[in-house]
Amino acid sequence: MPAVRPKRLRRRVIYDGRIFRVELDQVRLATGREAAMEIVRHRGSVVLLPQPTPDQVVLVRQYRYVIDEWIWELPAGSLERGERLDACARRECEEEIGLRPSRIRRLATLYPTPGFCDEVMVFFACTSLRPPRGEAARDADEQLEPRTFAIAEVRRMIRRGAIVDMKTVVGVGLLVGS
Repeated sequence: MPAVRPKRLRRRVIYDGRIFRVELDQVRLATGREAAMEIVRHRGSVVLLPQPTPDQVVLVRQYRYVIDEWIWELPAGSLERGERLDACARRECEEEIGLRPSRIRRLATLYPTPGFCDEVMVFFACTSLRPPRGEAARDADEQLEPRTFAIAEVRRMIRRGAIVDMKTVVGVGLLVGS
């Protein structure tokens, strides 16, 4: 039996901010019942796996206000309006770790929270890292400390719970054979 999609009856924008928008849709389900669906709309983001060598990866230690913790994670960032994914990956790599990748390779495209958010995360391996052409500008709300780790050490950090960021756990898992 083919799946029947809910029919949107009306939509209301609850919040429209710099990073995301929140919408409230009233929908009619296949059963005929009505339901309210809360949706977070996001332009999408890139997650970077900067590799100075094949057995190393650069993580950033970053304060995350929402959880009130400093955590180690892969560098990442949101797409600007109209920005190409590869351009965003190069820009974010330079901004977050101070190095520009000569080569980038798309690894995966994943939805981190499809139950309520339409954000797509695109993972990129960044290699042949070199100094930037000019001064890299960080976002005003970012406090970052980049550090190069052996991939084996990052995997040990994940196993012992020292890395709690899901995109980092998934991204490191994409590095097959390292």
